[in-house]
Amino acid sequence: MLLWTRIVLLAVICSSLLVSPGMGCGPGRGYGRRRHPKKLTPLAYKQFIPNVAEKTLGASGRYEGKITRNSERFKELTPNYNTDIIFKDEENTGADRLMTQRCKDKLNSLAISVMNQWPGVKLRVTEGWDEDGHHFEESLHYEGRAVDITTSDRDKSKYGTLSRLAVEAGFDWVYYESKAHIHCSVKAENSVAAKSGGCFPGSSSVTLQDGSTKAVKDLQRGDRVLAADGDGNLVFTDFITFIDRDSATRRIFYVIETDGGHRITLTAAHLLFVSLNSTARGRSKAVFASQVRPGHRVLVPDGARLRAVTVSRVSTEEQVGSFAPVTVQGTVVVDRVLASCYAVVQDHQLAHWALAPLRLAHWASSLLWGAQRRPSAHEDGVHWYSKVLYHLGTWLLDPHALHPLGVSSSSS
Repeated sequence: MLLWTRIVLLAVICSSLLVSPGMGCGPGRGYGRRRHPKKLTPLAYKQFIPNVAEKTLGASGRYEGKITRNSERFKELTPNYNTDIIFKDEENTGADRLMTQRCKDKLNSLAISVMNQWPGVKLRVTEGWDEDGHHFEESLHYEGRAVDITTSDRDKSKYGTLSRLAVEAGFDWVYYESKAHIHCSVKAENSVAAKSGGCFPGSSSVTLQDGSTKAVKDLQRGDRVLAADGDGNLVFTDFITFIDRDSATRRIFYVIETDGGHRITLTAAHLLFVSLNSTARGRSKAVFASQVRPGHRVLVPDGARLRAVTVSRVSTEEQVGSFAPVTVQGTVVVDRVLASCYAVVQDHQLAHWALAPLRLAHWASSLLWGAQRRPSAHEDGVHWYSKVLYHLGTWLLDPHALHPLGVSSSSS
């Protein structure tokens, strides 16, 4: 009877923690989206957000080449038949409806916001994919990654607010370019910016409790890996799950090398601990990998303790496959360097607190079924709870607390 009471209690606790956040996202189009305040801050004429050049990593990323109807990459484009959007289509070829999936997702989201902001008004696309060479060289219109938009009533007094709505909808770069339209663009589907959650390459290694090493991609529930606790002590902790697992996508990783020959490889938005004049993690801070510079000091195991070593070189490289393991401690030693398990939000403690329901579920599962309950494999994809947290974060947190590259809805 005591066992069943414990099971019911655990079920209630887990349900309250795991289901409640999910309710904020809800099913179906439009449910759970951030409700815009009645007064939005319009963009000024010629203002762009983020305040960097369009084809830089912090915005929509580099130009990857023109797409034509005869090119292999034409299959990257998908038509948008959303009836809530008016497409000008002055060429009568349907080209303005063609765009990448990411652009389509953001445009459809914006269409909902426009109708909510101005009942009876729809979003209007004046230019989408360009196959006729009407734009400047290396325009993202040639890749289906850019759209020029207005409102259906062509009321220019609305365009500043329309620009802000486009930012809120998730476009990676928004420019109040002309009195006649707003220019919006997105990251490439396969770029580091569109797939920039916190991950390690599958070949990166962790240290197990028996002293052996194991590739990150091969981790299974029940494995105990080397990590550090909140006081900076080296401990072995349970691997819980992957919050992001992708075996096939090619991504750009930051490679951080130290004077002592240590080398860790991780994505731009992943958190890494940088020492603040101490070897203890309590005197360190978590920063994005893209912010680490030569001269910074990262933490590495040295016997039973952590030691700070100086970063000598930071570079980037492409690899196929990326994996984001989560442990009970929220930290993990990867390739003999201490890293956070978290990414995108530059607050390790906040992220660790937010993942408490996963740790509770792991504890409950271990208590009830023991270590024998191990999946033989993990499926690729982003953990549903991670998606919930990201959307809540974009709603509740200051945008400056998030990594500027963000995470696409399709990846993480």
